[in-house]
Amino acid sequence: MIKGWLSLLAAGFLLAAAPAAAAEPRTIEYAYPDQSVWTTRLDSRGEPDNPLLRLAAPLFQQAGIPWRARGLPAARMFEYLADGQTDFSMLVKGPALEKCCLISKRPVAGTELRVYRRKGLPPVTARENLAGKEVITIHGYSYGGILSFIKDPASRVVNHGTVSHESAFAMLERGRADYLLDYAGPAEEILAEHPIAGLEFDVIDRLNVHLVLSRAYPDAEAVMARLEAIADTLRVDGVSRPNLK
Repeated sequence: MIKGWLSLLAAGFLLAAAPAAAAEPRTIEYAYPDQSVWTTRLDSRGEPDNPLLRLAAPLFQQAGIPWRARGLPAARMFEYLADGQTDFSMLVKGPALEKCCLISKRPVAGTELRVYRRKGLPPVTARENLAGKEVITIHGYSYGGILSFIKDPASRVVNHGTVSHESAFAMLERGRADYLLDYAGPAEEILAEHPIAGLEFDVIDRLNVHLVLSRAYPDAEAVMARLEAIADTLRVDGVSRPNLK
């Protein structure tokens, strides 16, 4: 009789422990900027075709973590990462992120920020070279901090802002300004559709993108270590490799 009760008690403990052992990790929300530095193409929902979503899919699948994606305006995305309203992103690392998030040791992707110009004009390979110039920029981008330099009156830069990559290159073609700041992926797509004779570019910055995980996510350090190990093995079409020099 006693043995029977002991067996029932043991079975009860096992059943009680089973749900905890089988519990899935908390769903990760991957928040990404709703303005792309990678492409001008749109997906079936009319949103930027973010190639990092194609990196996120195998990353979380192999880690065994359920996930969902959410496009947000950049300012709101950083706000949500800071206060834990969202869990994860892939971004250029910066001091503000390090306060609220874990940043992967190694980058997972990279892109070039270019300055396009007419042949024969002086090259621009550093932000200081923009001083006193007329420059076309696209609304919504900070250009890795270069926009702050452009807007500083001490830089004497005349900024011609516009709403899209297409209109920016149209302005450059018409001679509205001598220089245009744009990222490699969108710029190459625009120029493939509409080549502009005599156009050259210089690389003003190379930006590497890292995994970013909120410190508020359960067991964040162990989860980041697992994601980093998996990311090192992934190669995804459309995702440019980082600059490791």
